[in-house]
Parts: sequence; structure tokens; C-alpha cells
Amino acid sequence: MDCCDTQGLMSIESAMDKLLGAISAVTQTEQVDLPNCLGRILAVDVQSTLNVPPHDNSAMDGYAMRSEDLVDADTLQLVGQSFAGHPYDGEVTKGQCIRIMTGATIPEGADCVVMQERTEVDGNAIRFTVKPPVGNSVRRSGEDIAVDDVVLKQGRKITAADIGLMASLGIAQFSVFRTVKVAVFSTGDELKIPGQALNYGDIYESNRFTVSAMLSRMNVEIIDLGIIPDDKDLIRAAFKSADEQADVVVSSGGVSVGDADYTKDILEEQGQIGFWKLAIKPGKPFAFGQLPNSHFIGLPGNPVSSMVTFHQLAVPAIRKLMGQSEYKRPRFKAKLTSRIGKRPGRTDYQRGIFGIEDGQAVVCTTGSQGSGILSSMSVGDCYIIVERERGTVEVGEEVTVELFDGLIGAL
Repeated sequence: MDCCDTQGLMSIESAMDKLLGAISAVTQTEQVDLPNCLGRILAVDVQSTLNVPPHDNSAMDGYAMRSEDLVDADTLQLVGQSFAGHPYDGEVTKGQCIRIMTGATIPEGADCVVMQERTEVDGNAIRFTVKPPVGNSVRRSGEDIAVDDVVLKQGRKITAADIGLMASLGIAQFSVFRTVKVAVFSTGDELKIPGQALNYGDIYESNRFTVSAMLSRMNVEIIDLGIIPDDKDLIRAAFKSADEQADVVVSSGGVSVGDADYTKDILEEQGQIGFWKLAIKPGKPFAFGQLPNSHFIGLPGNPVSSMVTFHQLAVPAIRKLMGQSEYKRPRFKAKLTSRIGKRPGRTDYQRGIFGIEDGQAVVCTTGSQGSGILSSMSVGDCYIIVERERGTVEVGEEVTVELFDGLIGAL
């Protein structure tokens, strides 16, 4: 048990292990047509049913011949041509060559290609200025992909390049895991929807919008239950409705310690709490638990805390539920160009701006790092991650940087 656990706060590493350990991937699958599978998760390995390329072909425009014919000679007789889609119908025999284009099938008998720039043409007499070895400028059948090769593995999130690859193999459908359903709601009497007039003490809600925007890039089905007032019966009903409809229930607010923070109480009534309160900043009041039919994720009410904890904890959990292979956002070291004041005890996810100066990776904070300053997530392009046991970081020291991915930023 580490120091943060003994203080009643679970480290983010322990929380992640516990969260992922409680989640198993969905098992239901469906067949999806090739044009509709972008972003879906493969349910089985995909094997090639053919060689790529399907036949030996030329790597350049030139002439195909038998290599041995140029050992003691330099001129061959042109007898035909091979274009892509229109192969030469015949065999290349001693003393012969054919005109061939890039990608065209190597005719029977030929074993090499010489580029046209290494030849001199006199009618049908082709003089060669080089003596090519066997296999010169020939792309062999199956050189890229061979029959029965596994080209995509189960758990892969299908990309645009994958779709092109599958099209080139003639595969029209994929077996993918079913779409995961995520219910989202926020709690709070003070919350108003953008477009509504604010009364004294009101604020516009942002958490549900940022969470839903990130979810929309994950190819899940979003069930938006809106804003629930700080009424225990209404929150209880929202929990029940969400649990009946979704695989994951995500709420924002109500997991702190105020008198009107009912979420934790209702979670204990309807399910069980896995953990609550983490040694991270921002985002200490983060909750995870189980409802009768779904997993529950309770985000803090402060907008930056909500966004950071959802990105760092909820996203990996939902990806595992979707059946996606484990993915870790890359991290690297950079030199800090602005001082970070910090006390040991909590892992800090400062919002930063990354750059390169004189070939050196550098990073500075976006400025004030309060958990309500959502502009730091918009202005920033990365996290500056300061380890929980580390204190103040001075200018010039190395820090860990994690660039925002496409769920938050423009990458």
C-alpha cells in the first residue's frame, strides 16, 4: 500500500488496475459491410485468402527477359508487351524480350526486368546497357501478403488504411464487436443548457458536452439523459433508467462530500462502489462501481477535473469493454520552460503547450491550472504529468509529456 492509499486516496495506477480488472469485453458480434466499419473493433483475426501481389509483376517501366540471355549478348528481339490488366499471352524464350509497364504481370519464361533508361531501341531490336541478375526489378507474388497471413488482429480499431487493405484483398465484410452503449447525465440545480437564460447563481453546463464529444469519436452509442436536479428521487430514477439501457453509466457531479451530493449514496443503494477519491489533480472525487446491469463512472463536477479523469480513466475502460486491444498514449520527456508549483502526494495533470526549440522538446503550462479553467484544455495540446511523489518543478527540469489525442485535440 503506497503513501497515497494510506491517506485515503488511491493512486491513479492502482485505480486503473482495479478499474480494468473489473471490466471484460463484450462478446456479441455482428457482420458489417466494408464501407461501414471505420472505427469498429475487429472480433476475429482477419486472414488473407490470396497473395499480394497476386502474381510476379514489374517494379518499373522497361523490358522483361531471361537474365541468362544477356550474359553473352546485349541485344534481344522485342516480341510483345505486357500492361497492367493486359498481360502478355505467351512465353518469353531465348533471345526474346517484351515491353512491360509497372505493375504488369511478368510473362512466363522471363525472370527479370531492365528499366527503359538502360536500353537503346532500334525498331524491334532492343540493346541493353546492363546485365541484370535474376529477379531484378521483379515484385514477387505474396511479397507483401501471403495466403493465410493474419493481416489484422482481433481487437484492432479499424482505420481508413485497414479498409483499403481489406478492399485490396476482396474482403467485403468484417466481424466486429457490437456497439457499446454509454448513458450520460449531469447533476446539479445550478446547471443550465447553453441557450437558456442564467439566473443568479446558475452556470452553463459543459461536462456532458465534452464527455459526449469524446464518446462520439469512440464509436459508441450515446444515451443522453440530460441534467438531473439535486433531488435524490430523481437521481435514483436516472440511475435506474441508465442502468436498464446502457453498458456504462457516466454521471458528472455529485461525487464530492456536500450535503446535496447524492450520487455516492445511490450507487451504494443500487450497486457497489469499487473506489472513490483518487490521488490525482485535478479530479480527486472520481468514483467507479457496479450497477445491476452496467459499470458506473462518476466524474467530478469541475469541468477540467471531469475532462481529465474521463480521458485518463474512463476512456481506457470503455475501450476495453468495446474489445479494443490495449492502447497506451505515448509519453516522452521535455524540458520545462515555466515553473510548476506542487506539493507531493497527488499525480498532477497540468495542461501544457508543447514545442521544439533548438532541436530540444520543450513544454510550458497554459497558465493558471484551476479545475474550473476549461480554457486550459482548449488552449493546451498536452498534459504535463508530474509524479505524485514529486514537488515543485523548476524551469529547465525534465517532465513527462503526453500529447492530447484526437478525443480532445486536433490530432
